[in-house]
Amino acid sequence: MVPDRGAVEPGPAERGAVVGEDGLARPAWASVDPLLRDYYDNEWGLPVTDEQGLYERICLEGFQAGLSWATILRKRPAFRAAFAGFNPDAVALFSEADVERLLQDPGIVRNRLKIRSAVTNARATLALRGEGGLVDFVWQFKPADTPRPAAHSEIPTQSAESIALSKALRKKGFSFVGPTTMFALMEAVGMVDTHLLDSHRRGSSGIWPAHRT
Repeated sequence: MVPDRGAVEPGPAERGAVVGEDGLARPAWASVDPLLRDYYDNEWGLPVTDEQGLYERICLEGFQAGLSWATILRKRPAFRAAFAGFNPDAVALFSEADVERLLQDPGIVRNRLKIRSAVTNARATLALRGEGGLVDFVWQFKPADTPRPAAHSEIPTQSAESIALSKALRKKGFSFVGPTTMFALMEAVGMVDTHLLDSHRRGSSGIWPAHRT
């Protein structure tokens, strides 16, 4: 899950983090909206190493395609209700009738392909259990190093590892897992640290140090 970077207007904020009224430095996208700020401060970039949590984030990244992350974040409670808390065992049993039912749910993104993708990805998640599981499969693509962006414009949108992860997941039957979407996933779950160097969250994952030389 990553913010809609295209929604951030160029300007002074592009040069680094914005210091809020609480004295903490955050990127521009997390400096105004309370929901996004809370997500940034308490969730984004922290390691996700459980199957259900990782499956949920893969699904929500897919639903975000073409939309802003703020839209998905506001709808996340409804998504969780619609998709059985993103329990892959439950979602894997969804039928075409369930797809039609979800298409009538105003609380979620009503896109047939994306809804079907969540079901397909649940089944693919179950199939991976015979090969060590989704978590180990995804985390094997953690890179040897992480970006060190001083400015918003220095944050990449994909990497060699996200391209490889995308291809590997597609071979296992996953959909809506393009290279850019998978880089956003890697940011969200702590596989890379793209917090700005002057952000108060830099290094908070416990995986990457605040500064790398």
